Amino acid sequence: MHAPDIRTPLPGPNAKAIIERDSRYVSPSYTRDYPFVIARGEGAVVEDVDGNRFLDCAAGIAVNSTGVSHPEVVRAITEQAQKFIHMSGTDFYYEPQVRLAQELASIAPIDGDVRTFFANSGTETTEAAIKLSRYFTKRQGVIAFLGAFHGRSLGSLSLTASKAIQRRGFGPFMPGVYHAPYPDVYRFAGSADACAAQCLAFITDQIFVHLAAPDEIGAVVVEPIQGEGGYIVPPPAFIQGLRELTSRHGILLVVDEVQSGMGRTGKMFALEHFGVKADIVNIAKGIASGLPLGVTCARADVMTWPPGAHASTFGGNPVACAAANATIKLLKESLVSNAAAVGAHLMAGIRALQDRHPLIGDVRGKGLMIGVELVRDRQTRVRAIEERNALVQAMFRRGVLVLGAGRNALRLAPPLVLSIAQADSVLAVMDAALEEVGKELGARS
Repeated sequence: MHAPDIRTPLPGPNAKAIIERDSRYVSPSYTRDYPFVIARGEGAVVEDVDGNRFLDCAAGIAVNSTGVSHPEVVRAITEQAQKFIHMSGTDFYYEPQVRLAQELASIAPIDGDVRTFFANSGTETTEAAIKLSRYFTKRQGVIAFLGAFHGRSLGSLSLTASKAIQRRGFGPFMPGVYHAPYPDVYRFAGSADACAAQCLAFITDQIFVHLAAPDEIGAVVVEPIQGEGGYIVPPPAFIQGLRELTSRHGILLVVDEVQSGMGRTGKMFALEHFGVKADIVNIAKGIASGLPLGVTCARADVMTWPPGAHASTFGGNPVACAAANATIKLLKESLVSNAAAVGAHLMAGIRALQDRHPLIGDVRGKGLMIGVELVRDRQTRVRAIEERNALVQAMFRRGVLVLGAGRNALRLAPPLVLSIAQADSVLAVMDAALEEVGKELGARS
């Protein structure tokens, strides 16, 4: 299917019934932007419980890298489940986990030999990286960035600085965490290199001078492309400067590839766009095509903690490992290159829409990790927060699933199987939705 097919008012009667049950029994802490209740899917197409079909540009929050229930992934899951479902890789051995670790050692953007710790989620990979950096460096301090999202457990939440609501009511947080600005070139009055230099200078001239000496910092944790913070692509000089700074002071560079990794940006890892290597790389979301799996890869000389220092009962579950091995094979064969090609086509199409819709202030991204920032005025760049939220709803009503990122950006993170024809349908829906939201803005002004 190349175009959406909406057959009922949204939500339909079956969806309404399930949502009513959800409101009674499920935690109210979940964020649901619109009433979509999935029944099934294939590739980049999902169908709700009332038979409405949508093009999926959210991919389960950048998780369904190979699309919904890819046959090769389903086959790998089925074959492994028929052998054994669980055997705890922290206490026993099984080949799918070893094979995955070996595969990750060959593709992770880390120099030299690589070892891998297995967890269940991106949050858990952050916790592992914090503990490992402290163990290896014997330093407690961690530097993260404003706008960052690294998870919701107490340690990872201490690094997260995306939305105040995510932190409200949960303090005090882990001590020794310092936040620096992340370079947002669109909102900086100067060149990209000057933007990068200013953010790096905050670390050297502010944090290192006033808060913590470099020899007290064990890790700098950074997203190579900021995800929830707005799909912000930093200047190469920023990531390269972080690598030089951390190397100079014996600090570990921890790169969070949870959202940007596994082919999403048209390369296996977003860090590859910047020409540097990390000491530790965190991976989750798209690595197992929807099964819960997180991995922390590190230089072998860094991951030297002894037995019992860190573990996970379910981390590296054999079925999830089988799914990940199948996923990596598909990514290598075609999906990374497809993300690059279709992503370039989609981004060019959105930039063409920018010429017609003044709401679009900035279009940025790599591959199929695309951010569209909405503004009320292109000169003042006033954030179009309500309009972004309205655009998400307008696209949903027309059969395309998207989510917001940051305060006023739209994120497009479809499965990496998205075709050119499907991308064109997404563009047509976005065009119509922008027209609707733009008219509403004009009527209010």
